Amino acid sequence: MTEKALADQECEACTSDDEPLAGDELTSLYEQIDTDVWDVVDGHHLEGSYEFEDFRDALEFTYEIGELAEAEWHHPDIHLAWGEVVVEMWTHKIDGLHHADFVMAARMDRIHEDYAPGA
Repeated sequence: MTEKALADQECEACTSDDEPLAGDELTSLYEQIDTDVWDVVDGHHLEGSYEFEDFRDALEFTYEIGELAEAEWHHPDIHLAWGEVVVEMWTHKIDGLHHADFVMAARMDRIHEDYAPGA
């Protein structure tokens, strides 16, 4: 049996008993998202920067990840600019990174594939 792609895994909410990710577990999940887009900042949160050909594509991508966030009830901070969308994400309940943050990042990466030149 093969492991499900991160983007296809459940985006399960954490509980207050969960600890923020660290060490090998954090590294393993980070390696499953687009490391050209995403950085782990201070072991605390993810910051991703997506590039686009124009403002309209950046705006449409922002809308799509907003819909994803609403569906999963997992809301990142989003900054929209001409040709760029910057996303910052962590799980506030545990003030750090959770598996769900990486699932969301992988899903955003998948959405972004539709905006690549020639897509």
